[in-house]
Amino acid sequence: MRILIIEDEQAAATRMRKMLTSIEPSIEVLADLPSVAESVEWFKAQPAPDLVFMDVQLADGDSFEIFKRVDVPCPVVFTTAYDEYALNAFRVNALDYLLKPIRIEDLETALQRAERSMLVRDHSTLHRQSAIKPGATPIKRFLIRYGEHFKVVEPEQIAYVHSLMKNTFLRTKEGRDLPLEESLDKLEAQLDPQKFIRLNRQLIVHLQSIKELLAYSKSRVKVVLDPPYGEDAIVSSERSAAFKRWLAGE
Repeated sequence: MRILIIEDEQAAATRMRKMLTSIEPSIEVLADLPSVAESVEWFKAQPAPDLVFMDVQLADGDSFEIFKRVDVPCPVVFTTAYDEYALNAFRVNALDYLLKPIRIEDLETALQRAERSMLVRDHSTLHRQSAIKPGATPIKRFLIRYGEHFKVVEPEQIAYVHSLMKNTFLRTKEGRDLPLEESLDKLEAQLDPQKFIRLNRQLIVHLQSIKELLAYSKSRVKVVLDPPYGEDAIVSSERSAAFKRWLAGE
């Protein structure tokens, strides 16, 4: 496994290296970088690693700035002494969030999670599955804030994602709408295409939420959803053929 460490304390980076190789001697640490600026330049110039361990507070700012300046096309495990950054971490689809001082058991669990969830870049496996668009980070779960509350939503709990008045909402299987910050275009690239499909510009649906299909016109299909969708869920004519192939499992 090829791992990148982003950490501004050299002692912490050295300790991380030692723990990683003690867990799995075949791990290759590509580099340890102390700053936002160096990390941005590294991602621009180098192939993506399999996994990144990233401190939140770096020498020249917080590491979330990296995601604003460059694409990070690989899973990330955040490491920090503070827990208030958890929401931001999950907003950038963090694989895990470890509090310092990091225990070797927690580090081992994070590595196992990466391998188990197939997020580490095994190019041959990704090619066979054709599951996620190249360069996109698969979504493990959503951490959603509404008011003073947070809710974790797993992909299997989603009935569909829809847009309304330029806002994006996730509707759970219980019929509850929760706000999302991501656009439908971004979500389409990150959700598992074996389970989710985009019907039109306003709607991405989960296979299990499809209750009935009705002929709408010569080339279009009306989809009845459960829980109900307020407007007609019509598969656009340019997507109809792909939608039928998807239903057939092709």
